[in-house]
Amino acid sequence: MKKKIFYWSPCLDRVGTVISTINSAISLSRYDKNNDVRIINVCGEWDQYREKLNDNSVNLIDLNFKYFKILPKKGFIKSRFSYIIIYLLSFIPLFFLLKKEKPNKIILHLITSLPLTLLNLFKFKTDFILRISGYPKLNIIRKFFWKLSSKKLCIVTCPTLDLKKELENSNLFDRRILHYLPDAIIRIKNFRKKNDIPTDFNLVKNKKVILSAGRLTRQKNFSYLINEFSEFLKINDDFVLFILGEGEDKKKLGQLIENKGLKEKIFLLGFKNNIYSFMRNSDIFILSSLWEEVGFVMIEAAFCNSYIISSDCPNGPKEFLNNGKNGILFSNNSRASLLKSLKKYSNLDNEKIFSDKVILKKKTNRHTMFKHYLIFNKLLKL
Repeated sequence: MKKKIFYWSPCLDRVGTVISTINSAISLSRYDKNNDVRIINVCGEWDQYREKLNDNSVNLIDLNFKYFKILPKKGFIKSRFSYIIIYLLSFIPLFFLLKKEKPNKIILHLITSLPLTLLNLFKFKTDFILRISGYPKLNIIRKFFWKLSSKKLCIVTCPTLDLKKELENSNLFDRRILHYLPDAIIRIKNFRKKNDIPTDFNLVKNKKVILSAGRLTRQKNFSYLINEFSEFLKINDDFVLFILGEGEDKKKLGQLIENKGLKEKIFLLGFKNNIYSFMRNSDIFILSSLWEEVGFVMIEAAFCNSYIISSDCPNGPKEFLNNGKNGILFSNNSRASLLKSLKKYSNLDNEKIFSDKVILKKKTNRHTMFKHYLIFNKLLKL
């Protein structure tokens, strides 16, 4: 009989958790035919990925009527309102689903307060696995749920060793259930495409390209990146900056670029389906985030042989860049720190640049789907 493995991950936006959930689910299905892997489609949020998931033997379970399109998604207050709606409308349907289907495992990614509430109120013939993503803010509510659920959870996984260590020191969980599980970021076949040069590069002939990517939100700190790059241009005019992504800060960032008179030097290119072609053809990739779990785009850029410059934000970039021994770290959101890092890069010899790229590309191996499966499969047998 196949083992039923369910994923609970109600995503409101195209965040890294979407990629993490999809790749994790596909890896468990692809590399072990004895797994029956399903993602709970809470309110229609996974409909757009249905065909892709079905093609990889991952099925969706429709939990409720489809109200995803009418949920507010942008901004802190609106998204929290949507989380409350999902919590209230999903409480009873999720309870009956778990009682009826009796999955062997359920992996909790987002809005974990609901399944954790059920775990503490009722008994299920299911092992609950808490998958901590990003850099969790340890507010009172989260601490309460985690502490309350610690003895009933089967496994708690962390995307970085730094986060695992931090949670061990917090005493919120029994240390024996805390485990390191790198995100499944790299799907090798996605990179096996023609190494074409995007048409956007025609805008900047004879210039070196710095690339950054992500949702245009406060977390990604693109305004800091723009300000630092504008100072760098005063001493080195050989570079241009491409920023890929969409988000609520797009208008504000566009205005900042215009105010600085840098519309020919900094380009907001929006969302791109094939980000890898940009990464392969860029000289530097910069992660300017205020916090990250590890930085999906940073891992992908390293796999594409881009040189990495990153903030030392919690909780993954420092670990990935070997504390700045490979690639360059700058002080998170510190004025002139990124400027100093760009100057440092300009003075690096080609041998050092090549060596750092090779080392970091090797490190991306731990973030492939197969490696994720190997580690996760061992944990599921505990």
